[in-house]
Formats: sequence, C-alpha cells, structure tokens
Amino acid sequence: MERIALVSDVHGNLTALEAVLADIDRRGISRIFNLGDYVGKGPRGREVIDLCRERCEVNLLGNWDDFLPDPDRELDNEALRFWLDQLGPGQGEWLRALPFNHDFWLSGRRVRLFHASEETVHRRVRYVRTQAEFEGLFTHTEATGDGPVPDLVGYADTHDPLYECQLEGRTTFNTGSVGNCMGDPTPMYCILEGEVGSQEPAPWSVSFARVPYDVESELAVARAMGAPHYDGYELELRHGIYRGALTEWRSGEPMTGYHERGASA
Repeated sequence: MERIALVSDVHGNLTALEAVLADIDRRGISRIFNLGDYVGKGPRGREVIDLCRERCEVNLLGNWDDFLPDPDRELDNEALRFWLDQLGPGQGEWLRALPFNHDFWLSGRRVRLFHASEETVHRRVRYVRTQAEFEGLFTHTEATGDGPVPDLVGYADTHDPLYECQLEGRTTFNTGSVGNCMGDPTPMYCILEGEVGSQEPAPWSVSFARVPYDVESELAVARAMGAPHYDGYELELRHGIYRGALTEWRSGEPMTGYHERGASA
C-alpha cells in the first residue's frame, strides 16, 4: 500500500503550506500531488510556487494560476496587480503551462485529478450541485483527453471538502484547501492510499487531514506586505467566512453556507 498526499488551493498562504508539509513528512508520505491555485488571496505566491516546485511530484493548473499571469488579460484593479507583481521571473509562464489533469490507476480504480471541473478550471462544481454536474465529472473532454474512463475523481477549487459515491461505484471527493479553507479555516489536505498503478481490485482509501498552524504569523506577514483586501483575508483565515460576506458579518447578520453565496474561490 502506498500513500499520496493531495494538496490544493494554497493561495499564497506560506505558513499554512509549511505546516501541512511538516505533517505530511511526519506521516512518512513522500509523494505529493498539488491540484492548483498557488497564488492570489494570500501575499506570498512566489514562495509558495518555489516550495511546491521543490516538494510536489505533480502540479496541476488552477483558475488563479491561469488568469492572473495571462498576458492578454487586462488587470483592472490594484489587488490583481499586487498578486501578479509578487511572482518571480518565469513563474507566470510556469503556472500557465501546468497540465490540466493527472490520471492513474489505484487498486483497480481509474483516478482522475483536476482543479475545478472536467471542462475548465474556470467552472466550479460545488457541494450543492445538479446530477448532471456530478455525472459530468467522469466524462472525457477536450481538456482532459481520452483514455480509460475514471471512476474516482478528486478535485479542489471550492475550498469546501466533500466525499460522495453513487451507482456504479462512481466516487468524487474534494480536497478542501490548504491556505484558504471555508467553514472550518483549519488547513486541510487529503491522503490517497492503495496499490498505485495496479488495475487489480485491492483495498484503497481516501482520508482528510486537518493541520492547525500559526494564523497570527501569516496575518502579520500579510499586514507587513500590504496585502490587498486584508480585512477579507483575515475574515477567511480566522473564521472560514468568505470575504464577500464581510459586510454581513460586521453587521451581525446570520451567516449561511459558503456554497450558497456564489463565492469566487
């Protein structure tokens, strides 16, 4: 049995990433796959990219990784300019060249990993979704290519972990987020365990790990660097409440589920 750690949505939160990697090391896991969104929201995208390039065996494309360094996209606000300027030489090109998905066998299951959906990194599939959205996750598209049809799909993007199984054994799971998890803001990652590369049925599992970290240290760095939308960033990191709900939170209004707000992850 082999274990693979799946991390995602670090979003420039270096302190959280370092805590998660330390936990992965303590568990003796040597293989790490990253499902994307290294940058944006948090202040240290450059350092996150450097560390992920060093530690992650597989790195996949996220929506922020695609649109932030897009040379054909006009940056229409100072926040986006801050996050883009924080990237090091060549990092934008590296991000945009990342593969869309990664497929492999695990204990007789065909696994497919991608960031958001089977079609594009810019369309997310939330915890509350339609049956058509669920079934679509298992289909081949121009983005995924062909090959064996997956029956175990892992994705990220929503910052909202889940596990679901339906008929024919089709199973999906969402990794949550390392640097910007909603609901419970404690960093989260997944562990896949099984016979990697084997098409023969064998035991397998997916588990979720939460890793406390020094959130005060991360927020201090964000303040010192003049990170944009700091109040919203603080709300997300302290309380797991999407920054778009900052006004309601300040007013004392009851908070509804993150996935009901049309949040932009």
